Amino acid sequence: MKLLLVEDSRRLARSLTAGLKRAGHCPEVAADGEAALAALANARFELVILDLMLPRLDGMTVLRRMRAREDDSHVLILTARDRVTDRIEGLNAGADDFLAKPFDFDELLARIQALGRRRSGHKNPHLRVGELDIDTSARRVSRDGAFLDLRQREYALLELLASRAGRFVSREEIEAHLYDGRLDPTSNVVQAAVYALRRQIDASGAPSLIDTRRGLGYLLRSNG
Repeated sequence: MKLLLVEDSRRLARSLTAGLKRAGHCPEVAADGEAALAALANARFELVILDLMLPRLDGMTVLRRMRAREDDSHVLILTARDRVTDRIEGLNAGADDFLAKPFDFDELLARIQALGRRRSGHKNPHLRVGELDIDTSARRVSRDGAFLDLRQREYALLELLASRAGRFVSREEIEAHLYDGRLDPTSNVVQAAVYALRRQIDASGAPSLIDTRRGLGYLLRSNG
């Protein structure tokens, strides 16, 4: 998932960025409110992890300005202020979830995954696509009951395609989701990632579960 982490503590930002990358996400960091708004104006993010106590512009102002310009990215607020009035103010301003500091990193990941499911329209942590079963909480995949040993990027690609099963996902969307959208236009890393995923999920001798259509992108067949 492509996400923006807005956090002025360099130490916490470094720690969270490392953990988010290990979990297969593509985080970009902004250290203050004005930098956050600039980043949001220049790129599309699926999720914004937003601290409230920020220099230059506070997090609540950032949130209000996001919603005023119709940015519908999910917003998860991190705050040391956990008063009910603060949560009500944030929810009324357009926040999707709150997490009080200090927090457990695994809980942060679980909330990110829940917001990702909400965005894709899938409430169940298990995605079932044909013979594939994808446990988005445990990040495990099986086909016909046999577990598949997917690498981090292979899993992230499969989860993206599965959340849009039966519909084409463009190369540009995959780049943004897996690589922060910063690839040379002539790069073939997306094709290579799809090839690697096919090798893992396709049964021997059976048609590939992933269809490719020039100009449209890649589709995970829901009929298996």
